[in-house]
Amino acid sequence: MIPKSILDKVRRIEIVTNRLVTDVFAGQYHSVFKGRGMEFEEVREYQPGDDVRTIDWNVTARTGTPHIKKFVEERELTVMLLVDVSSSCKFASVNQLKSRLAAEIAAVLAFAAIRNNDKIGLVFFTDKVEKFIPPRKGRTHVLRLIREILSFEGQGQGTNIATALEFLSKVTTRKAVCFLISDFFESEKNDTSGAGFSQALSIANRRHDVVAITLNDPREVELPDCGLLQIKDAETGAFVTVDTSDPGLRYDYAAHATRRMDTRQRLFRSQNVDHIDIWTSVPFPDELVKFFAMRRRRNR
Repeated sequence: MIPKSILDKVRRIEIVTNRLVTDVFAGQYHSVFKGRGMEFEEVREYQPGDDVRTIDWNVTARTGTPHIKKFVEERELTVMLLVDVSSSCKFASVNQLKSRLAAEIAAVLAFAAIRNNDKIGLVFFTDKVEKFIPPRKGRTHVLRLIREILSFEGQGQGTNIATALEFLSKVTTRKAVCFLISDFFESEKNDTSGAGFSQALSIANRRHDVVAITLNDPREVELPDCGLLQIKDAETGAFVTVDTSDPGLRYDYAAHATRRMDTRQRLFRSQNVDHIDIWTSVPFPDELVKFFAMRRRRNR
């Protein structure tokens, strides 16, 4: 039995995201993401004005009448959402949790996909793959995905992006559009520089169109001056007490965060992976609109 609170949240997200898809993203999704190419439809008799390069010479020789091959764009896409449900995503200092932000972003992308008759699937991951929902079409399927995103509780605490990408390559053999939604806070053992998932990202992006969506919060890059503060690492459970009134500590904290984000962006650029930075403090549709506009310009 699905709790009424979850159903209410799903309904609210559906209303908001449907409006966004209709008002903001109408037509943009279709123009940005391409299908798998041209698919053969039929052979028909040549008509004046047809491109002579499409003549089917075998059929023409057999029938004695010029025939051409007719092709149509194979528009249907498979869209995969890889959603980080690790403990660090259950954080926010303003507006809403990163996990809730991930749900709304996923909902917008999912509704845009079904508007174009595309299939959409979902992979939850922490430091392991938690759940896989195969790609399907339809509103009912999308609503199920949103319910899962809002209510799913992962068993793992940490983050292992390489594991999620390797799983994607195993279950999705045909080219897909893959949105990797995460705060990219990997455990130290997985290397916070990003090197831990660099190879997996490279392989996945050669097979698919991977778009990284990073979830960020202002407190992850800047500490407030509020005296002694006890901080808990959500993914390891470790506590540490820091004196936020120390300017040197605040500077080092901000510098470390800047290095981490710069390293992450360099990794995406080196792998030719598009990425979108989303902040809990800023409405996310603006960033998606910028991304769609950039992709549309590049595709011209």
